[in-house]
Amino acid sequence: MAFGLKATQYKRVDVVEVSGRIDSSTAPQLEAAIQKIIDEGRYRLVVDLKQTDYMSSAAFRVLISAHKQVHKGTRRGEICLSGVSPKLMETFKLGGFDDLFKFYDNQVGAVGSF
Repeated sequence: MAFGLKATQYKRVDVVEVSGRIDSSTAPQLEAAIQKIIDEGRYRLVVDLKQTDYMSSAAFRVLISAHKQVHKGTRRGEICLSGVSPKLMETFKLGGFDDLFKFYDNQVGAVGSF
């Protein structure tokens, strides 16, 4: 599956939908999309990984960096992940990253958490 990215701004949250593989060649695109949202002063994000079949360490670095930014100082932001496959969830757990993020089965549940 080819890499795809779609960012949508809602009233209370921004949603970034990612499809395909997130590796060292596509992670900069994800980073740019998330950074643009943060730079605009919005710190509540849902990253929908329902159609993502692979994440490299570069993808994890992007998510962890974004997590740090939305929690920096007095910001009360949050990054939630939705639609994470069992295979990807295993990778989050192996890396110890499952404690950093809130996980939801679907985008609706994640958006509703804000």
